Amino acid sequence: MTDPRRDAARQAAPGRPADALWALSRAAQALFALGYPLLVVVASASFGARGAALALLAVLVVGRLHRLRGGRTGTGVTAGLVAVVAALLALAAVLDDTRYMLAYPALVNGALLWQFASSLRGEQPIVERFARLQVRDLTPAEVRYCRTVTLVWSGFFVANGTAAAVLAVAAPRSWWATYTGIVSYLLVAALFGAEYVVRKARFGRYGRGPVDRLLAHLLAPTRSS
Repeated sequence: MTDPRRDAARQAAPGRPADALWALSRAAQALFALGYPLLVVVASASFGARGAALALLAVLVVGRLHRLRGGRTGTGVTAGLVAVVAALLALAAVLDDTRYMLAYPALVNGALLWQFASSLRGEQPIVERFARLQVRDLTPAEVRYCRTVTLVWSGFFVANGTAAAVLAVAAPRSWWATYTGIVSYLLVAALFGAEYVVRKARFGRYGRGPVDRLLAHLLAPTRSS
């Protein structure tokens, strides 16, 4: 006579390696996306240009496994970006040259610029799409504001991508790594924060979180005056 609990455990066991692989893939994707500049500097110093390029290529491939497992390859822009980055890493490995690895931050900004700027030609800019996930009944003023914010982000990606490209070509690796790995993230956070405060000051719609309660206390008198 079979034990139902033992049969259930046997059926569940094969899924554990797949779940571990999925978690590893997600971790590799996050590491590649957020820690790329640091990975380039550390891996290049430890393994040389060819070794660093191969290591980064391996992280990139592992980071895509969870998407392939789910039958998803991402949007056309994302898939194209991954293909270009993989080709550059392969070229860096073949030529043993770190310069080809430095293009990734500029390429990411270019892909984001394309997504934001191209959305302005449609009925809903990308910022409006995100806004409607939280608030469906946007006012005409809020719709116009979303378009303006999309333009602002597009300009930011132009400036940020240009800075990353110039530093990759004409500056020491440490400057490139510091800007693309630290400064650019701080600038993104600053722009997010500034836009959030401006939006709350202009339209209200305060939530129940501590940040919104603080902003309501600080900005409500400004809106009512």
